[in-house]
Amino acid sequence: MLHSMPHGLVKSVIQSMANPYMPVSVTDDWATPKDLWQQANGFHDFELDAAASLSNHLCDEWFGLDHPDESRRNGLSAQWVGRTWVNPPYGRGIYDWVKKAALHDDLVVMLLPSRTDTKWFHEFVLPNANLEFIKGRLKFGAGINPAPFPSILVTFNG
Repeated sequence: MLHSMPHGLVKSVIQSMANPYMPVSVTDDWATPKDLWQQANGFHDFELDAAASLSNHLCDEWFGLDHPDESRRNGLSAQWVGRTWVNPPYGRGIYDWVKKAALHDDLVVMLLPSRTDTKWFHEFVLPNANLEFIKGRLKFGAGINPAPFPSILVTFNG
């Protein structure tokens, strides 16, 4: 019966039905769970955190929108040097982050949502990376509840 509703209401109803199981977040800045980071860093000894913030960077060398050095505020366009950790923003720009990681000439480990149906997963992850699916749902940063999606560690070996 959508055809009898005003256009604005139809759009609103369709948007609300789009994916009722994936609530929209007001931020895409979610700190890496410390225990997961410590385990991965113990194995890889990361030199760079490419998508961080002043309050949650995990390496001495990092890029983030609030970095005190303006030249280090865009991890996506910056040159990554060394073994790199990336917990990128999970919004629409994730494709570009995964592409950059796949093309990097050194080790990159990414913490990503396990979205195996996406273009970025099939173009870059599946043919080029080692995968470690994480059992259960992670709690990011100071989050009280677990994420509404599963996560995966993706390792590109350069």
